[in-house]
Parts: sequence; structure tokens; C-alpha cells
Amino acid sequence: MTSKYFSLFITFFWFQFMASQVAEEVEPPYYIKTITFKSNTNESELPILRLGERLQLEFDVLNNEEADFYYVIEHYDYDWTPSRLIKSRYLQGFDDQRIVNYENSFNTYQLYSHYRLQIPNNQTQLLVSGNYMMKIFDENGELMFSRKFMVYEDLATVGVAVKRSRDVRYINQKQSVDISIGSLNLNFVNPKQTVNVAIVQNNNLKTAITGLKPQYTLGNELLYKYDTETSFWGGNEYLFFENKNVRGANIGVQFFDLKDLYHNYLYTDIVRANRPYTYNPDINGNFLITALDTDNVDIEADYTILHFSLQHPEMLLDKNIHVYGNFNNYAITDDTKMTFNPDTNVYETRLLLKQGFYNYKYVVVDKNNNLDEGAISGNFDQTENNYKVLVYYRDLGGLYDKIIGVGEASSTLITN
Repeated sequence: MTSKYFSLFITFFWFQFMASQVAEEVEPPYYIKTITFKSNTNESELPILRLGERLQLEFDVLNNEEADFYYVIEHYDYDWTPSRLIKSRYLQGFDDQRIVNYENSFNTYQLYSHYRLQIPNNQTQLLVSGNYMMKIFDENGELMFSRKFMVYEDLATVGVAVKRSRDVRYINQKQSVDISIGSLNLNFVNPKQTVNVAIVQNNNLKTAITGLKPQYTLGNELLYKYDTETSFWGGNEYLFFENKNVRGANIGVQFFDLKDLYHNYLYTDIVRANRPYTYNPDINGNFLITALDTDNVDIEADYTILHFSLQHPEMLLDKNIHVYGNFNNYAITDDTKMTFNPDTNVYETRLLLKQGFYNYKYVVVDKNNNLDEGAISGNFDQTENNYKVLVYYRDLGGLYDKIIGVGEASSTLITN
């Protein structure tokens, strides 16, 4: 093989390899905090928006440099591999533009700059539905972080029902999701090839169930009534705290201290897996920035150091305990890892968080990064969980996967 053809072969192989890569979100460096990403019409921290609605990304930068940041938007298929669409087919205008809206913090111990980006804007508009990734770069072209979002069209109705597990071994620990999909606008030809779904529990894409095919077709209605494939562990209600007043005890906050920043010490938590389920209303892992005596919490809410503690025996060397929640996009990092204190016999860690109301729980992660959400909190079929179902459809001969509908249900309406 000549060097020319060998180079072409290597280039072709490289593009095929890159096209098959499943996109993963990149977590930000330590000085970028409080990333919120949502539709203006949907308060949940999972950015699902109807085509034409406004999307809003906000984040804080704590290095006090007023740096420049740029955004890039990429389109993906249902399985989060890059779609075959060129940019002009899914985006009108330009991306790779500087984020021009930012403000500096006011009257805070921790200095920071608050950045805000809205899509669509004068430079950028989205043209099609589907999976997207928002990537934020610094002025040197280095990727700072990325976040997934989804755009849908109202082309199908999506019915969602939460059932108790049909596996009697886990009837008191799991919840199952049944789905029905119908459309007056589309004819589902060969739906096992053209239709895909994703089921998301509590807005956490990292634990979503995908790859399911319809079991039954009744006319133009698709039904999913799996025994085990659509089952989630029920988990338990999230713990929570609120520190909108950093100079006093609040919900979940035992006492405070002022050093370089305010320190808030939470009450020591206990293991709930071996206790009966107790209803404790939560916001399903999310958080909300709040602060007393402020006109604009975006720039007037301060950052505090939160001290977490869990009463738990020291674990084996191949397992660790982490603080878990949407405050950092459900990421497992060195910051969320807890360490055992032999003097107090509790696990401890501390996190730098903006004032607000936060949900969190403790999870166990083994050496292979397998996460057990119920090891400390427990799993109960009574737990109130939110479920969202996204339906993807690709026309015969189509180049990309549309999202043709979104359904939602709460397990408060669970039935047998």
C-alpha cells in the first residue's frame, strides 16, 4: 500500500472512530461553580426545551479575572454519538461566540464573576430537535466544561405510568416505568428501528435507561411494559439544608463560624438503609440559590464552606463514600469524597457552595466507579421520584434523530 493510500486509510479510520465515540460531559475546574442550565419555562435542572424556547446557562467564576469564555454547540444522535448533520443544518448563525453578559459579585467575602448565556440570541438559533452538547472554552481554546441538553418537537403524545416492580424480589425496593407513544402526525414504520426512548429518573442523565424497543404495536400506538428493563431502584428522599442566612443556624445547619469565609456545619447524618421509610419532601436532588437581604442573588449570594458528616463505620479499602446531588451535576469527584475521622468515628468532607437550598445524599462508590445509591440511604418503593421519558424518531433515510415528544410522571401515583 502506498503512503498516500495508507494516509487516506488512517484518516478514514480516525473519523469513523471519532464518530462512534459516546459524548460524556466534562466537569469544570475548581474555580467554576454553581452551573445552572435549564429552559426558561421549566424550573427543573434538566435542560429539556421545546424547539424555539429559550435556554439559559449560568455559572460563577471564582478567580477574579473577568476572563473571556466562548460557547460551541454540537448535535448528537439518540445514543450521544455525533450526528451526521453539518453545523448549518442544525444551527442558524454562528457559535464559537464570546459570552458577553457577566457581572461581578457585590458585597461578598468570596469574589466572583457571574456569567449568563441565552440561546437563541442574535448570533445563534437552533433549527432542529435532538440531543445537543454545550461546550464552554476559555480564551486559549481550552475546554472548561460541557453540558448536555435536549430539544423536542410536539409530534407525539407520551404516556408515562409508574408501577411497582413486577419482580416480587424487589417489589418494596424498585419502581418500574410503563410507556405508551402515539402520534397523529407520524406513522411509525418499523418502530423497532426508527424509535428509541430514554427514561430519566430525577433529572439525572447519568442513570438514564436507554436502548429499549417497543414490545407491542396497537395501530399507531407503541407500548413498553417491561418486567425488569424499565425498573429503577426507588432510593430514598434526599436530605437537605438551607443557608440563606450564613450568620445563623438554618434548616439542617447546626452552627456557623467566620474565618476567611463563612463555614456552616451541618448536623451529622445517619444511615437510613436499615430504618423504615419516612416521607420527607424534597426537590429530587436539585438546588436553588437563595439569600436573605439581597436584591440580586446571582451576584449578592455569598459562597460558604459546608461541612458534611456521616455516622458510619469505616469501610473496606476498595469502597468510598461521596456526597451526591445536582449541585455538581451528580459528578463523583475528589471534592465529594469523604474521609473517615477515627477520633469522631464519622466520615467528613467539606464543599464550597453558594448560599441556597440544597438536596444531597450519601452514596457508595467502589474501585471500579460503580455507584450504589441505596447503600446508605436505602431503597423504598414509596419514595417520591420524578420520571421523564424522551422519544427519539429517525425518518426512513433520515440523517439524525429527532425528539418527537416528552412525557413525565411522579411515583406519588404509583400503582400495581
